[in-house]
Amino acid sequence: MTAPVTEPTARPAGGDPARTAPAVTGIGVAAPNGLGVPAWWAAVLRGESGIRPVTRFDARRYPAQLAGEIRDFVAEEHVPSRLLPQTDHMTRLALATADEALADAGVDLSALPDYAAGVVTAGSAGGFEFGQRELEALWGKGGRFVSAYQSFAWFYAVNTGQISIRNGLRGPSGVLVTEQAGGLDAVAQARRQLRKGLRLLVTGGVDSALCPWGWVAHVAGGELTGSTDPAGAYLPFSEDASGHVVGEGGALLVLEDPVAAAARGARVYGTVQGYAATFDPAPGSGGAPRLRAAAEQALAEAGLAAGDVDVVFADAAGRRDADRAEAEAVAAVFGPGRVPVTAPKTMTGRLAAGGAALDLAAALLALRDQVIPPTAHVAAPAADCPVDLVTEVRRPAGGLRTALVLARGRGGFNAAMVVRAAD
Repeated sequence: MTAPVTEPTARPAGGDPARTAPAVTGIGVAAPNGLGVPAWWAAVLRGESGIRPVTRFDARRYPAQLAGEIRDFVAEEHVPSRLLPQTDHMTRLALATADEALADAGVDLSALPDYAAGVVTAGSAGGFEFGQRELEALWGKGGRFVSAYQSFAWFYAVNTGQISIRNGLRGPSGVLVTEQAGGLDAVAQARRQLRKGLRLLVTGGVDSALCPWGWVAHVAGGELTGSTDPAGAYLPFSEDASGHVVGEGGALLVLEDPVAAAARGARVYGTVQGYAATFDPAPGSGGAPRLRAAAEQALAEAGLAAGDVDVVFADAAGRRDADRAEAEAVAAVFGPGRVPVTAPKTMTGRLAAGGAALDLAAALLALRDQVIPPTAHVAAPAADCPVDLVTEVRRPAGGLRTALVLARGRGGFNAAMVVRAAD
C-alpha cells in the first residue's frame, strides 16, 4: 500500500500549463443510480437517487438500514468466467469500470511502449467482503482463514493487479488508503507518475463494504443516519442533517500526458490543474481543521485565484458539525455564498474511496455540459452553513471553466483538486 501523497504547498506546475497539466481522456462509472457514464449522468441531472433499503443482507436489526446499492450489475456480462472464482463483487465492479474508462479514452494500449502505462487506485472498505468470505469459511464448512490485515492487503493488491493484468498495464501500480479522500489522492499520485515520464494511468477509486462485517464497521463509526426515509436520510448542509448513507461504486479515469493525448487526437474532458492534501490536528489538540488550507494550496498550485472557480463539489459529510466546518472553510476561501456548491453524492451515498473519484467525474462532465448537478433532497442550507447550495433542480451555468473538488477522509485526511475544462 502506498503512503498518502504529500506535495509542496504551492509548487508551480512548470512550463506551459496547457502542456503540463494531465488530461482526462476516459471516464468509467459504477454508481447506485446508474451503471456506466451515460446512465449515471442522466440520473444525476434528473436528481434521481439510488439510495434504498439494504437488500444485500437483512439489515432490519441494525440501527442503519439504507444504502446506495448497485443493483443492475451482472458480473458475468463484464468479467470473464475464469476470473469470477478469483474475485469479489468490488473487484468485478472495478474491472468493468476500468474497461469503460479505457474504451472511452479510445487508446490503443498495444501501441504504447512497455511500462508506459500503469494503475493507481484508492481503497478503503472493500476488503470487508473478502474478509466476510473468510469468516464464513472458518465458521461454516471450514477451510483456510487469514487475518483481517491479510484480507485487506490481498484485496487492495488484487483489485489494482487485476486491472493491470487484464489490460497489459505493466508500468507502476499502487493503492492509496485515505478513505473518502482517496480518489483525489490516487489521481494526484497518477499525476506524479506522468511527470516522471509515463504516458497513461488508470486512476480513481471504486469501493464497497455492503456485507454484514462491513456494515458493523460502518455502524460502529457512529456517523450513519438512522432515518429509514430514502428522501430524508442524507441531507448535507441541512438543518435536518442526521448523518450519511453508505454507498458503493465510484469512478476510474484515464489520465494521460497532455502532449501524447494531443498527438493522438484524443478527446479531452478536462485537465488536472492543482491538488493539495492536508491533515487535521489530533482530536482534542485544539487545532483547527485544515480543509481550507487544502483548497487554498490547490488553487495556489494551479496558479488560480478564488474568483476563477465556478463551482465547488463538496465533501458533504451529512453531520451538522462537519457540514458547518466545511461551509465555513468554503466561505473563508470564496466569501459567503459567492460560489455555487453542490453535492451530487446525496443520490449515491458516501462511497468511501470511490466517492471523491465519482465527484471528480461529475465535475468534468459538468464542465463539458455547462450545468451544475443538484444536491438532491436538500431544500435549503442551514443558517449556519453560508454556501450557495444548488438544491433540487440542476442549474444551467454558461461559462463554467473551473471546478474545485473537496474530500475528507476518516482519520483527518483532507484533499482538494482543481480541474479545468478542455479548450
